[in-house]
Amino acid sequence: MDGAAIIAAYHDLWRVEQSFRMTKGDLRARPVSRHQREAIEAHLTVVFAALAIARHLQDTTGTSTKKIIQALRAARSATIEINGQRLTLDPDLTDATRDILTRLETGH
Repeated sequence: MDGAAIIAAYHDLWRVEQSFRMTKGDLRARPVSRHQREAIEAHLTVVFAALAIARHLQDTTGTSTKKIIQALRAARSATIEINGQRLTLDPDLTDATRDILTRLETGH
């Protein structure tokens, strides 16, 4: 390998390691404690799906997964039914949350 190929390979390795750190940290994926093949495969499927979604969110918004999670965590609505009357409480969105949602909606 020439120097450029070694650097490119190292860069790819760095992205893989970054992805695993993201699954353990931001996405809170934990090791599988079962030894059954089906349980392990199911766990890996969920973790890799979450990682793919997180990467898409990062690429679309230009924001880190950690910041996206922090911004969207508070963006919850609630529906309450009292005596047959239904009330919906809309979330109080911050500017950062609105920006992330707009970028996701428009793809920019």
